[in-house]
Amino acid sequence: MATDTGSDSFLANRLDRAALPLAVGDLLIIVAFIYVGTLRHGTVPLPPSGAGDVLALLTVAAPFLLGWVVAAPLIGAYSAGAVESAKASVPLAVRSWIPAAVIGLIIRATPIVDGGVAITFAVVMLVVGSVSLGLWRYVAGQFL
Repeated sequence: MATDTGSDSFLANRLDRAALPLAVGDLLIIVAFIYVGTLRHGTVPLPPSGAGDVLALLTVAAPFLLGWVVAAPLIGAYSAGAVESAKASVPLAVRSWIPAAVIGLIIRATPIVDGGVAITFAVVMLVVGSVSLGLWRYVAGQFL
């Protein structure tokens, strides 16, 4: 009989298959609000006119998506509790976004990624990301 290691049970408690729609929505929301930011700053046109534009968008989004993939499961954004109600889901998303955005900002501050990190950009990412994910999770909680 196999026994669960501490890390298996830790992640098992934080990942629930019923949260898959939330995960897909979260990733789409993150890319969408980053896309709106790139539109505002003229980085990617609307609609993207080719593979280069999509690549530019994904290059901007990648550090934050990586941060989300690391932070969200650890915080419990996809736990059984996240699926129960918006009341549980919204705070989990916001609490997950803060470290995810910090990870993304740290990656952007390295020479590996173009763009850098201005303080206003950091504040916008933290606030707009939190609000966007919170609104999405609230709406999803009404329908999922």
